[in-house]
Amino acid sequence: MDWVPRTRLGQMVLNGEITTMSQALATKLPLREAEIVDILLPDLKDEVIDVNIVQRMTDSGRRVKFRITCVVGNGDGFIGIGRAKGKEVGPSIRKAIDNAKLNIIEIKRGCGSWECGCGTPHSLPFTVLGKSGSVEVTLKPAPRGISLAVGDVAKSLLTLAGVKDSWGFAQGHTKTTVNYAYATYYALRATTEMRVTEEQEKRQHIVSGPVGLHVAESDVQGQEE
Repeated sequence: MDWVPRTRLGQMVLNGEITTMSQALATKLPLREAEIVDILLPDLKDEVIDVNIVQRMTDSGRRVKFRITCVVGNGDGFIGIGRAKGKEVGPSIRKAIDNAKLNIIEIKRGCGSWECGCGTPHSLPFTVLGKSGSVEVTLKPAPRGISLAVGDVAKSLLTLAGVKDSWGFAQGHTKTTVNYAYATYYALRATTEMRVTEEQEKRQHIVSGPVGLHVAESDVQGQEE
């Protein structure tokens, strides 16, 4: 991979000092290069959730641009969302995916439903709330086997984040796909912002980030040697 990092975090990844996405996010250094995510999360999946056409009249005629919203996730604790606009669909989608990679977060999962007790991080550890525009999304832990009892947009984000069971409620103009997606993203981000004790972690089997850990290969170091 012919990549020359422009940031300190990128250099640390290239040198092999950071080998997992969890370590990269724990540094609190700004994530400004999509290549970092490509190396640390090679199994990342992406999905286009909204394509909006923006038209504007100018002296030279009508100009059309596409506004794309994409989400990315590895299905195991990481999720990101991004937007981009451009004159062509293809480049705009690629740019939106790169922006989503730069907004990637590590979420907490657990077995937070009192009806369950399976001891696996299949759901959310507690109830979380997210809001964007007029849309407000509430996500609640669900027992194993319920699957994702949420709207289609929220289901896409939860699937990419690795949440298998959850109850979900949405208020506001949920037909506004972008706000619905961002509200769900903010709700998932709320799992990282809430502090939990060691006792809660053990009781609700809370896991931050991936269950199946991926370590980046140090092939770059081998080339340097």
